[in-house]
Amino acid sequence: MHPTSPAPVFDRPAGHRFATLPVAELGGPTWVPVVETSGDWRRVLLPSRPNGATGWVPGTALKTAHTPYTVRVDLTRRRLVLERSARPVGHWPVATGDAKTPTPTGRTFVMATLAPAKKTPSPIVLPLGTHSATLDTFGGGPGTVALHGWPDTSVFGKAVTHGCVRVPADALKALSRVPLGSLVFITA
Repeated sequence: MHPTSPAPVFDRPAGHRFATLPVAELGGPTWVPVVETSGDWRRVLLPSRPNGATGWVPGTALKTAHTPYTVRVDLTRRRLVLERSARPVGHWPVATGDAKTPTPTGRTFVMATLAPAKKTPSPIVLPLGTHSATLDTFGGGPGTVALHGWPDTSVFGKAVTHGCVRVPADALKALSRVPLGSLVFITA
């Protein structure tokens, strides 16, 4: 769902308000996955700490859409699978977080699509709605974990990152078509 105006976020339907979901984040529209519905209320994943945080948003002034895509990252196998309608449409070896800065596990989502001015190391960066458990900040940001490309293919299949998931060029091309708000499951 996408709020068409800043949406109040509550701890339960009609409960205590603790946040506001903005219309836009990182230069694009805010899309978050709905994980539960209760009457006119929608429980959504939030792009904030702690990882996996959820909140309830009133179902008014919301735009909804459905995405058939799911991204699955297996940290043990260092493999990413892109699914469409629960069927694999691509799988690739990836680089994941090292022992000191592991990639966080859990349910998250594609929060934004960024096209950095400097195309190296990646022409597209896909920030996720999850954050590093060991880094409070990284690269001037809040330690957000992302899917992104990497020019040196020797890293794929290894645990060498600061928590992000580095993907091959063809995986990045496929992932760039995944709608914002699509679920990402990261497992160990």
